[in-house]
Amino acid sequence: MSRRYDSRTTIFSPEGRLYQVEYAMEAIGNAGTAIGVLSKDGVVLVGEKKVTSKLLQTSKSTEKMYKIDDHVACAVAGIMSDANILINTARVQAQRYTYGYQEPMPVEQLVQSLCDTKQGYTQFGGLRPFGVSFLFAGWDKNFGFQLYTSDPSGNYGGWKAAAIGANNQAAQSMLKQDYKDDITREEAVHLALKVLSKTMDSTSLTSDKLELAEVFLSPSGKVKYQVCSSESLSKLLVKSGVTQPAAETS
Repeated sequence: MSRRYDSRTTIFSPEGRLYQVEYAMEAIGNAGTAIGVLSKDGVVLVGEKKVTSKLLQTSKSTEKMYKIDDHVACAVAGIMSDANILINTARVQAQRYTYGYQEPMPVEQLVQSLCDTKQGYTQFGGLRPFGVSFLFAGWDKNFGFQLYTSDPSGNYGGWKAAAIGANNQAAQSMLKQDYKDDITREEAVHLALKVLSKTMDSTSLTSDKLELAEVFLSPSGKVKYQVCSSESLSKLLVKSGVTQPAAETS
């Protein structure tokens, strides 16, 4: 039945479904998992880097985490070329707002603006939905720390803890069980790493398969975006009990 309605994004099926948008969401299910956790003193983002081949040169820059503005960052799951277009769009929108109003763009307004662009690609013929989901982490003076998700349909929502990508349903149910409202940033890091270690397809969790980024306030009150180095991430994995410490060579 679906074959008559799945060739275009602009045609609803009799059940009221847009199949091309649903297929775009399926594509995200094959991407590396990304988890976001909101704490009282920051937001933590953790992403799984899918290593497709041993011959592939590992990227020196981040693959899953991107800074949009000084106060907003995002984690990505899905088709990276689609993500790059949307990230550049978000950066331009954030800078236009700052230029026009001389203050940072509110986080939800930025997310909504980007989702309006994504929604446009589901409503006009000849266009393909963006095959990418985002976790947005940010801080503004109106609502403090915030965590949002968005999908190819253009829908977005605010979350205390969320997961996108492969095995996101299993990760979501674990976060639902273990998340506490008064969680600190350090506890949020341990929770995100624990959940990711249990939902990843890979058997061993190492720093070269992960990326971790945090958005928090510095002692001076300025919003800071920090990506965890490989060495620090290895120590965090041992501290969280996710991996065993490396044996010292004599």
